[in-house]
Amino acid sequence: MLTQNREMRAIGAWNWTLPAWAGRLPDGRTYNTCPSAGICRHVCYARHGTYTWPVVKAKHEANLRFVLDDLPAWEQAMISELGAEKFRRVWIRIHDSGDFFTDAYTRSWLRVIRARPEVNFYAYTKEVARFRALVEPAPPDNFLWVFSYGGTQDTALDPEQDRVADVFPDEESIAAAGWHSQEANDLLAVLGPRLVGIPANRIPHFLKRLNGRTFRSWQAEVDAERHAHIRSGTRPALRVIPGDQPRLPAQSEGPSVLEPHERAA
Repeated sequence: MLTQNREMRAIGAWNWTLPAWAGRLPDGRTYNTCPSAGICRHVCYARHGTYTWPVVKAKHEANLRFVLDDLPAWEQAMISELGAEKFRRVWIRIHDSGDFFTDAYTRSWLRVIRARPEVNFYAYTKEVARFRALVEPAPPDNFLWVFSYGGTQDTALDPEQDRVADVFPDEESIAAAGWHSQEANDLLAVLGPRLVGIPANRIPHFLKRLNGRTFRSWQAEVDAERHAHIRSGTRPALRVIPGDQPRLPAQSEGPSVLEPHERAA
């Protein structure tokens, strides 16, 4: 279940992946693995390139189906896999795509992490409220995380207190802001200084949408516009960004995915 992409292989880490944001499984169920995604969905690297290849997408969707169809079995399978000697003392990145999309799924990961204290885990997440409630009160010693800007819960973050990551247009803008880049090694996101800068992916149409902003500032613009319309009682103009809507197969509407099925293993 765990794999290594080029970035993870370079630092000796492994990753667990779900499909990004919203879509439809082959059986008709719809899903959203990033429920707190904000502007980040407009420029998500995991909705571009190799992540969209059929064989890769099918693998990520198979991971999600396992979680949804039998969460206890997935949990035991993950604990078993992590018992291999090759994972001892290494780092596992939870989600290079997707997020902790439900409480049940988050609790399951916490049980996995506690069951394998000889393995190190880290994650980026936009699920601020969920982590405040489920993780921060008693975090496992072998789990580190960083909250990432660009989500609907940005205003709940405090850069004076929280470890936070923001996407910047380039390395120069990270340095100018006094933040610290994780470009040399992704583990710097959780092991380096608290203010984490991530240089934007050099995908031309994504850079055009970013338009020189950080994720934090772009999300703040969107939030301010929304609040202004709420105060005035008007609706914001509908702005369609090409590629923003998930491409769902044309078929009969299936049930929405809300919670993993936690039947007895």
